[in-house]
Amino acid sequence: MIWTTKVSSLLKEYELKHPPVIVYVNKFNEESAKEFSYKIGLAHNTGQSIIPIVIDSYGGEVHALMNMISCINSSEIPVATIVQGKAMSCGALLASFGEEGLRFMDKDSTLMIHDVSSGMWGKVEEIKTSAAETARLNEKVYKMMARNCGKNDNYFLDIVHEKGHADWYLTADEAKKHNLINQIRVPKINIDIDVDIKLV
Repeated sequence: MIWTTKVSSLLKEYELKHPPVIVYVNKFNEESAKEFSYKIGLAHNTGQSIIPIVIDSYGGEVHALMNMISCINSSEIPVATIVQGKAMSCGALLASFGEEGLRFMDKDSTLMIHDVSSGMWGKVEEIKTSAAETARLNEKVYKMMARNCGKNDNYFLDIVHEKGHADWYLTADEAKKHNLINQIRVPKINIDIDVDIKLV
């Protein structure tokens, strides 16, 4: 990603109290979710008007994803999601949480959607309980993604079912067709540092 900084000619020197925050997501685990939450909070102190979230991930733990989603939903600043390289599993879901019009994907990147995995083990009743919770989470995240994309609740559930619940890989063009992303490009970030003079 390319960003530029434009400084007003009225400024001889400048020092940013808090530099603009760009959030990079590669993993979905407890540690990365904690770092994500910290950076989203930090962005609220920089004066920036948007939070770019760059995703390049094979996925990970769904509960870490839910933590990140909670941070986005409580953010007072709009979020832009930018897929570079890959957004698979949890990464694909997170990509759909960018503001409408602000979901980007590089033309050579890949997005992949599949069912939530549980990693079940233990006694029979424990496995049954785990399976039920996995099914609940699976339905929940698919519905969230569908609503983000302006689709009916079962839109992605039905497509995945038709595909036999196999991994579903999408190109940038295909992802845009389903409104998972809005723009096939990586945006440039312009940082303006200015002096605002007003007569009152």
